[in-house]
This record gives sequence, C-alpha cells and structure tokens, in this order.
Amino acid sequence: MPPFSLAGNTALVTGSSKGIGLAIAQGLHAAGAEVVFHGNTAQPAALPPGCVAVSGDLQGADAPAALIAAAFRAKPGLDLLVGNAGSFFDVPFLEMGPDRWERTMNLNVRATYFLVQAFARELIARQRPGAIVIVSSTNGFQSEDDSTAYDTSKGALVMMTRSIAQSLAPHHIRVNGLAPGLIHTPLTDSWLGGKKPETRRHYEKKILLGRIGEPVDCAGTAVFLLAPASAYVTGQVLVVDGGLTVGQIGRI
Repeated sequence: MPPFSLAGNTALVTGSSKGIGLAIAQGLHAAGAEVVFHGNTAQPAALPPGCVAVSGDLQGADAPAALIAAAFRAKPGLDLLVGNAGSFFDVPFLEMGPDRWERTMNLNVRATYFLVQAFARELIARQRPGAIVIVSSTNGFQSEDDSTAYDTSKGALVMMTRSIAQSLAPHHIRVNGLAPGLIHTPLTDSWLGGKKPETRRHYEKKILLGRIGEPVDCAGTAVFLLAPASAYVTGQVLVVDGGLTVGQIGRI
C-alpha cells in the first residue's frame, strides 16, 4: 500500500458541508477514500463519486451515536473518522451565561467525545482497526480575546486526543489531532471582514508564512494522520498554522 494512499478506506468527516471539514473530506477522497459527508442541515452541492452525505445536529444527547449508526448503514466499511464539527458562541467573559457555555461544551466537547466512543465501539465489534483525527485549534494552546468558552473547549480536545489514544491503542485504533490556526472559513470570514486593514496586516505579519490559511491547507495533514504513512503515530496533535504560534512578536 502506498504510504499516503487511502484506497480501500472509508471515512466519516463531521461538519464537512463547508470550510475546513469540506476541504478535509475532499482531500480524503482525492487520496482514494470513500467519504461520508456530514452537515447539520446543508450538504455540499455535489458529492464526489462513491461518496454519500448524512445530516444531523450533534447537540442532542443521543445524536453522536445516531450519526455513527447512520454512517455505518450508508457505508458499512467505515474505518476512519474525522471529528471536525464545532462552532463559536462566545461573548465577553463577564457576559457569558450558562446557556452559551453549555452550547459550546455540548457541541465542541461532549459531542466529539461520544462520537469517537460510538465509532470505536463499532470498529471493535467488527474487529476492525481504524484511525481517528480530532480537529481542535491553536486556541487549545493559546488564548484569544472574548473566547473563553471556545478556548476551553479546544483545550479539552487536545487532552481528549491524548487520553482516548491511550484507551484505544490496545484495539489498534489510532487517535491523533489537527489544530488549525487562523484559516479562511465562513466562520472566520465574517470576523476578518470587520477588521481594519492594518489589523489584518498584523495577523499576516504574525504568521511566519505571511498569509492567512485556506481550508485546503488542513487537508494534507488529515490525510497523513489517517494514512499508512503515520501507522506509528498516535496521541499527537499537529499544528497547521503557518507558524502563527511559533514567534512571540511577529514581524514589525
């Protein structure tokens, strides 16, 4: 098997109707995998050959297990999972209430945890090895203004990756993480669009590679973490940020 080929594999990518999830799903398909796309309601305009789509809001208590069951019905050969679904609901810390906090934790943390659990149970029942990628963020390592709940949730995903990797290693299921930095997505574009030009230039100077990332920049890393090339890698979180978190100050 070529080290970076996913031919013969089938992957579920949550939150893959747009943004980073869509780019990852397309990248996995380009590497040879069949892909189950997922969105809350919306789906990609056109699915690649051999791919299917499932819908479902992951906020409900039973939603992660239901989504896994639906994905296995659609593609019984599933052996790869990318837990990408998540969002941002923050307000300034002193204005944060329990409802926004719970909404953040339910989607970004609880849903991911039980999605991975349901997926692993299916693989173990089928005596099938597999690989999982949990998408966190550089916000899991570095804080950001008015982002306390989101930052906390992404930090939880970093440790979740390591802890679940230890739990699932005896079952031949690898678990790794992908931590994007500042990436052009529908979520960040609305925020970036409101910044002054000099503020945007500041971000571009802070990023060592001199540009804000695109969703496709995350796709190759996801392929690597799921492919035979990383067969001896588990419990790791790879940062995809163009060097954003490397320097303290950035270019003046």
